[in-house]
Amino acid sequence: MTRILVIEDERNLALGLRANLEVEGYEVAVAESGEAALVEAGARAPDLIILDLMLPGIDGYEVLSALRARGMDTPVLILSARAEEIDRVRGFRVGADDYVTKPFGVMELLLRVQALLRRMNPAAYAPRSLWKIGDVEVDATRRVVRRDGAEISLTPRAFELLLALLASSDKPLTRHDLLRTVWGYDRSVTTRTVDAHIAELRRKLEHNASEPRHILTVHKVGYRLRP
Repeated sequence: MTRILVIEDERNLALGLRANLEVEGYEVAVAESGEAALVEAGARAPDLIILDLMLPGIDGYEVLSALRARGMDTPVLILSARAEEIDRVRGFRVGADDYVTKPFGVMELLLRVQALLRRMNPAAYAPRSLWKIGDVEVDATRRVVRRDGAEISLTPRAFELLLALLASSDKPLTRHDLLRTVWGYDRSVTTRTVDAHIAELRRKLEHNASEPRHILTVHKVGYRLRP
């Protein structure tokens, strides 16, 4: 089983990340300080590390520098509220492989994780990337949607929402499930935002948005996608 080490001092966020990653089939350990992170990384030999920068004691930059100094080439994804270019540049200079800023969408983070793992072992981590919904084709890798061969323009969030529905395999998802998966931990976003993006998907993907055949409302639950 693929092992992921989450280094994050905000406990609720760390537990949320662990829960989402475990649903995807990963074995997840959590470290809440820089010192604990160095111990866990040495003991568990993770396949991938998700690293916050603002940690108590040793900060994330120092943790990453120490890991690289040990010769550890494990892919590291920095997950930080620091969004300035100088922070990103410093992160990549000390050895980061990817950089995601908070707030973030869980679906985007999972795709980034898959991409890093696939880079290390292409054969073992090849996720499904092509779907068909009636006369609509979705290419997740290229982030392209076509209907009858004509490309359809979707906003980034609408596309992430579509991927979340596709990944649910026809199972209903609540609005809160979709908020957590697509918008992550951004408290400024409400369930009405989900409804607005569902309406956008129906307008662009359904032949009749008022009588959808594929993007369905599940009464008192949320939504599901019927391929």
